[in-house]
Amino acid sequence: TAHGKEIGIHLVSNPSHLEAVDPVAVGRARAKLTRYAGGKTEFDANKVVPIVMHGDAAFAGQGIFAETLNFADLKAYSVGGTIQIIVNNLIGFTTRPVQEHSSRYAADLAKRQNVPVFHVNAEDPDAVVRVGQIAADYRATFGSDVVVDLIGYRRHGHSEVDDPTITQPRLYERIKNHPPLWRLYAERVGVDATKTVAAVRAEYEIEQTKAGQLKKNPHLRQLPPYWSAFHRGKFRPEYEAETGVSAEKLAEITDALVRVPEGFHIHPKIVKLLEQRAEMGHGKRAIDYGFAEALAFGSLLLEGTPLRLTGQDTQRGTFNQRHAVLVDAESEETYVPLANLAPSQPFCEIHNSPLSEAGCLGFEYGFSRDYPEALVLWEAQFGDFVNGAQVIIDQFISAGEDKWDLPSGVVLLLPHGFEGQGPEHSSARLERFLQLAAEENMQICQPSSAAQYFHMLRRQARRPWRKPLIVFTPKSMLRHPEASSNVEDLTQPHFLPVVPDREIADAKHVLIASGKVGHELKAERRKRKDTGTAILFLDQLYPLPRPEIAAALDAHPNAREVIWVQEEPRNMGAFFYVMPRLTQLVQERGLSLRSVKRSSSASPATGSAKAHELEQKTLLSLAFTTTSGR
Repeated sequence: TAHGKEIGIHLVSNPSHLEAVDPVAVGRARAKLTRYAGGKTEFDANKVVPIVMHGDAAFAGQGIFAETLNFADLKAYSVGGTIQIIVNNLIGFTTRPVQEHSSRYAADLAKRQNVPVFHVNAEDPDAVVRVGQIAADYRATFGSDVVVDLIGYRRHGHSEVDDPTITQPRLYERIKNHPPLWRLYAERVGVDATKTVAAVRAEYEIEQTKAGQLKKNPHLRQLPPYWSAFHRGKFRPEYEAETGVSAEKLAEITDALVRVPEGFHIHPKIVKLLEQRAEMGHGKRAIDYGFAEALAFGSLLLEGTPLRLTGQDTQRGTFNQRHAVLVDAESEETYVPLANLAPSQPFCEIHNSPLSEAGCLGFEYGFSRDYPEALVLWEAQFGDFVNGAQVIIDQFISAGEDKWDLPSGVVLLLPHGFEGQGPEHSSARLERFLQLAAEENMQICQPSSAAQYFHMLRRQARRPWRKPLIVFTPKSMLRHPEASSNVEDLTQPHFLPVVPDREIADAKHVLIASGKVGHELKAERRKRKDTGTAILFLDQLYPLPRPEIAAALDAHPNAREVIWVQEEPRNMGAFFYVMPRLTQLVQERGLSLRSVKRSSSASPATGSAKAHELEQKTLLSLAFTTTSGR
């Protein structure tokens, strides 16, 4: 700087999908601010200044910016303001402003909030500098977003190879005859710029020549030092970590989780819940998903892993299962047991998000990029809500490491399961994630029990291998006895990618399923008094655990057939992914392979509860009776 200080500039990797990077940049700023504050969630916002640049058409047209702008004053997302700069060329590729936005200015979208908007002539460098200083000072003083609308033009249209005279002939006739900015400014200040222009052009040509002689692309980035303890790329056995926790430690965590401050007025229903959880943690009652999650989080926090969990109704949980944030029944003051386990524990943030998917998920991805030692999770209200964040999944979560060599360990919690709630609340679109899965770019899991969920969460944090984790979480099974676990299950050393059948030995038929339908198959087996059919749970779908599947099949040497069972339609779920891969494993053992699933459908599920019930009964029956067809 002019005063001899150094300022680090971090360029956020930006895909071509307009404005998708906005929440990512803000999330990364939040993580950096938290780090500068020593892991505290109260920070000096002027340590990091996010600056996001926009095109005029994208600023007005892309909804993800509106989602991101809404973060400005929300406690869970605030970064003390972002400086928004619109590079306003009064054109969107070939589209004129009157076709782009209904307001006079593209920047008028920002008027939804109390933030200043400065319109400045981009051909007046002194005014641009002055407005830039005002914007920086305003943000630093008031902790607010600021919008700078730089109104100018593009001399060469959308790009240097574009011919804008085809669509804007009159405009570009004027631009062609308009002097360049450097000449206008030199005349205004009375300076002969000839030598300066010649020197800049010569320097540019020299650098262009050097660039043309490069044999390979230079390495333009390196991960910050806080990534040094973590790995990306292919998984190696030495990355594995034990996830079990002793019964004594679980009891200790339980006591802290059910304890509330003196004088805190607990809702009567929560009093009963805490009593039940106390019994769970001390081995007197089976542990459900909600408390298994709390124990996983609590154990990680006491081991030094920071936690950030956000999402739609996440503090309580969509299905009334979490209650991570307790509310005083009289004052509405809140208390977070997980944030009060020990005086020296790392930060624990659990927040309800605005009703947004793309913006919120982009923010959490960004946070995970600059806080790899934290367990960062985003939860959808229902799994299919993640559809609204597909651009973040496609551009960052699934492809970020491959495109930019930039890893992330962000976790997505997506409630999934066919329970007759209709097409909008049944499927988290497992098939879409499996289609994106390649090169070990992510992990896709559907834990079949509370203990499996516990171990999976701890594995994600304790492994030094950072990959996004997509979790298809249960709904109806959250408290179901079949999916509940004992304290002893949480003391086991590892998450099981394939859960073997511990009830049936030497089966003639082997059913393989993932998620809720596996428990329904077990109930159907009991009803039929079937002792010749084993049921395996595939809890990790990607990377596919081939050795574990092979070992589970080999445990039944007299089996004749293997049946893949899913409740999703044929054109959805894991069918297209699992069947060709199972074929090889099954054929190597001389077994036959078939599948049971719903017929292909344009919609994930029926809107009729009665139709759903009939379909589900038929599906379960076919798994045990049909012996032909694939």
